[in-house]
This record gives sequence, C-alpha cells and structure tokens, in this order.
Amino acid sequence: MAVQLTPKDFATATPSWWCPGCGDFGVLSALKQAMADLGKIPKDVAFVSGIGCSGKISGYLHSYAFHGVHGRALPVATAVKLANKDLTVIAAGGDGDGYAIGAGHFLHAVRRNPDITYIVMDNQTYGLTKGQSSPTSQAGYVTGTSPQGNPDAPINGLSIALAAGGTFLARGFSAHPKILVDLIKQAVAHKGFSIVEVMSPCVTFNKINTYAWFKENTYYVTDDPNYDATNRTGAFEVLNSDEKMPLGVIYRDSRATFEALTHLPEIPVAHANLDAHAPELATIMESYR
Repeated sequence: MAVQLTPKDFATATPSWWCPGCGDFGVLSALKQAMADLGKIPKDVAFVSGIGCSGKISGYLHSYAFHGVHGRALPVATAVKLANKDLTVIAAGGDGDGYAIGAGHFLHAVRRNPDITYIVMDNQTYGLTKGQSSPTSQAGYVTGTSPQGNPDAPINGLSIALAAGGTFLARGFSAHPKILVDLIKQAVAHKGFSIVEVMSPCVTFNKINTYAWFKENTYYVTDDPNYDATNRTGAFEVLNSDEKMPLGVIYRDSRATFEALTHLPEIPVAHANLDAHAPELATIMESYR
C-alpha cells in the first residue's frame, strides 16, 4: 500500500535565515505541499538552486540538493536530468540569479526544453546584498547604489521565455498559497521545461513592490473565460500589456524534450556500471596529462 506523504516529509531541520515575512517562505511551503500532493518521494527529487536569498531554499526542502554558483542552476539541473531521467528535477533562483548572470543559461535551457521545472522567486531587488536594483526592478527604483533612480528598463522573464520557445509559463504570488501549489503541480507534471515565476516580496529592502502593491496590481488570466493559454500571440499580449500583471498559467505547449532528442540510453548514466569502461577512461585521462 502506498504511503501517504505530507509536507512535513519534505521539511529539513535546517533553520531558515530569511527575514520574517519574506515571500520565499510562501514558495517553500507551496513546494512542500505540491511534492506531497504529487506523491513524490524525497529520494526521487533533485533540487538545484543558485545564489541569493532564494538560493538557500535547496537546504530547506528534503530531497537531493545542490546549491550551485551564481547563475548556474539551470545547466546543473539539465545535467542531472540527462544523467538520471527518472528524477523529478527542480531548479530555483531569484530574478538576479536567473535573469542577470544566469540569463544566457536561462535562454538556452528554455529552447532546449529539458523536462525540468524552474522556480524564479522575483522580489525585484537584490535582497542578499542590501537592496540594489535587479533585472526586474522598475525604472526609477531608488537604492543605495542608484540614488537618482534605476536607469535600466526591467526585464520581462516570461516574455523572453515565450520568445525562446517556452512550453509552460506560469506566474504566481507567494501570498496565494493554494493557487501557487496548483501552478507548481501543473509545472512539474508538464513534459518539458516549465517555469513558474513567483512574485515574492522582499519586506526588508523593496518598499515599492509590497504585498499590498501586488494585490492591487495583479489579476488572474482565468478571470477572463475566453483566455486561451495555448494561444501564443495572446500570451505575448497579456505579458506585455501596460495594465495589471497577469498571474496563472500564461502559456502551454507541447514539443519533444531535450532528453528525447539526445537519444539517452535506457539505463541512466547514474545507474550504469562504469567498471567495464575503466581502462578506456584511464586512456582518455592519460591523453590529457
């Protein structure tokens, strides 16, 4: 008989150092609930994170975990999936980690379409390093390093992903836990690269994009009974509208995954017996001396 898992099965004993009220708490809670609802076993989940406040999340979710370097969560997650396609692979990072130093990896992960899920916790600031403007900060955002206001236009991560061939794009809000759980479950179940951008307020440094601000300036695409999440043109329109920020499943599509197109062997590399190849590997290593 199958064991019924609960979110507690995905909790760790590591104490969090996030600020009280940080939106990332809502993301972590939703992740644990989603994993339990999907019947995932911790040993069958690999969680990869980057640098920043959000990067610590891999230490708070009970699974295989890899806390990588800045901007490199997606190539690591892709490699993990190629090595063992039976794992549920989830990557996580912030707007700075994913859309600044990791922007190149983000773009190519989207177009390759590996069967992994990417959670982007967007607080529109660099919370770990005292609140500088990030790639998603509004123009004019005043910080200690931009006292005259942020001069850069903000990046629209989901719009970029859509242009690059993304097959599942969703946006949630950390203060709407039940809906966020459902979005993560849909993303993990999706066959291909799925991104869930979560608006996750920084209560310490970002005094503009607060919980109240997001509640006032967002809406769910499902509020429109005629919205079609398979319409790519329509998805572009809502993502680039000057009106309120859309939440929910913005776009979904289906195409071959990276793993399928690379013709991986039936036995994952992680399970392969490499002893038989030891002499061959030794010869290769020797050639590089």
